[in-house]
Amino acid sequence: MTIQASKSNVAVNLRELWAYRDLLYFLTWRDVKVRYKQTAFGIMWAIIQPLLLMLLFTFFFNRLGGIKSDSLPYPIFSYAGLLPWTFFANSVINSGNSLVGSTNLITKVYFPRLLIPAASVAAGLIDLGIAFVLFFGLMFYYGLALHLSILLLPVLCLLTTLLAIGLGMWMSALNVRYRDVRYALPFLMQVWMFASPIIYPIPARWHWLLALNPMTGIILGFRSALSGQAFDWPALGTSALVTLAVLFYSAFAFKRMEKSFADVI
Repeated sequence: MTIQASKSNVAVNLRELWAYRDLLYFLTWRDVKVRYKQTAFGIMWAIIQPLLLMLLFTFFFNRLGGIKSDSLPYPIFSYAGLLPWTFFANSVINSGNSLVGSTNLITKVYFPRLLIPAASVAAGLIDLGIAFVLFFGLMFYYGLALHLSILLLPVLCLLTTLLAIGLGMWMSALNVRYRDVRYALPFLMQVWMFASPIIYPIPARWHWLLALNPMTGIILGFRSALSGQAFDWPALGTSALVTLAVLFYSAFAFKRMEKSFADVI
């Protein structure tokens, strides 16, 4: 019996991915266990990371820098932006290095290679769910109530996940051929963070430019869904269009480079 890739020219073979859905589950669970193996705090790092960043941003940018946060308390303002950003940044970095970290698996047996970066993103969803617990605690501390707009939260999480998968699988494919990606990716994500409205509200005159950043509409959408503020639909629509464009381009680029993974890696 010979196991080999399908001859389809479709970038993403959904039927094949569905047939390997159990493998996606096991790869995701493997990534979760490896991430927190032999750590003192374990899964609590999902809360510690955004919490420490929120405290630093509140002290340096709000208290010392005087940056305002519209009508929200600054800790709520910054943490609502850190929720999608932390998940997105960690997912892209982990998935970008996922193929290189699975060399033995890739060179021994065929399966849809897309499952490896997708599993790294799926593992980050667990961290995102845990980080929400702290946010609801902050809402209770500041006396803020939840609104019906929170029902749009799953859609925003899905949009963030698709963007992370699209960028992550593209970076993972490039990383197989150019190992510079491994070192450049964390720096690029740090620069991208300061280009996103996590720390500051968007100035009106720069709104059109920052809206081209797909994370802008997503971060604003998370704040609106969690605080009950009005949604910035144009920015959210731009984020959705950019996300779909990144996803389709990355799928075709990944498919084109996938044949040489086992030889180059």
